[in-house]
Amino acid sequence: MDALQYADILIAVVGVLIVAGIADMLGGKRGFGGALLVASVGAACGWFLVIRVFALTTMDDWNWILWALGGAALSLLAYYLLRNKR
Repeated sequence: MDALQYADILIAVVGVLIVAGIADMLGGKRGFGGALLVASVGAACGWFLVIRVFALTTMDDWNWILWALGGAALSLLAYYLLRNKR
């Protein structure tokens, strides 16, 4: 089995971890777990949009990683803008 076969998935996972970490540092007291959950769901939505809905790319290309990270960033932005601040 080729060692680089799943490199794009690993890069996407690490990218989501980095985006969630940055959002956690900028966001405050919510915690890394919440940011990671929101970023993961956003990344899954970005992947679903580009692969299944718009059919712009396949898993063989690298474009879906940008869409996944963009989905993660947009979902975190919406999360921090629209959350309940008690």
